[in-house]
Amino acid sequence: MHELLGLPPSASAHAGDIDTMIVLIHWLMAVLFVGWGAYFLYALFRFRSGANRKADYTGAHGKFSKGIEVAIVLAEMVLLIVYAIPAWAARVKAFPSENEATVVRVVAEQFAWNVHYPGADHKFGRTDVTLVSPDNPLGLDRSDPDGKDDITTINQLNVPVDRPVLVQLSSKDVIHSFGLYEMRVKQDVIPGLQMPVWFIPTVTTADMRQKLNKPMFDYEITCSQLCGLGHFRMRGFLTVQTAAEYEKWTADQLKEKVGN
Repeated sequence: MHELLGLPPSASAHAGDIDTMIVLIHWLMAVLFVGWGAYFLYALFRFRSGANRKADYTGAHGKFSKGIEVAIVLAEMVLLIVYAIPAWAARVKAFPSENEATVVRVVAEQFAWNVHYPGADHKFGRTDVTLVSPDNPLGLDRSDPDGKDDITTINQLNVPVDRPVLVQLSSKDVIHSFGLYEMRVKQDVIPGLQMPVWFIPTVTTADMRQKLNKPMFDYEITCSQLCGLGHFRMRGFLTVQTAAEYEKWTADQLKEKVGN
């Protein structure tokens, strides 16, 4: 369905529902565009100065115009009540538990995405703003027992396929917007708040490259807010791997970053 509107390829479990709603909204907008355009041309002809020497300020009357207005309102209510609200409610109510999901923290800053994994113990280590430095942008305290096996990356998020991914978003400075378009995910990141977002990736990066016949394709993490003059540099990458590949990646990261 995404091909119809030129959307990015879908790669998450909930993408189909989002695409259906987007297509319906665009069809409604297309009908309104054609309808109001036709009415505008009709009004130009019907109320031309040659045929109407005296202005009429009472406006349109009759059941036809009122019926059209009611139909438009009903169509918009259907989209809102039948599609938009249930889709939002389902996403909010169905948040996966941390035990069944890949949990990761993503901290936005001008102009990077800082990624924090809890490590093998599934516990995030303590962070302290006084420990923040160029080589420790999250201020992770490696002396904390829970933080010894934590993994941190910059602009690189790795997740396993077919498993819920729970991302805890926060910001160090200004408002950012976490966007993964192939996953149909977009969430504003507000300073001082932790914003959760989740999705289930269904297509690995390797499979998507093969499907699109694009060897250099990557899922991009974009910032959809104009977060400063360096906004154009704020690009990250999501790599969706098989379970075995993800386990190997985490093991390699531990060896490299922690030395265990």
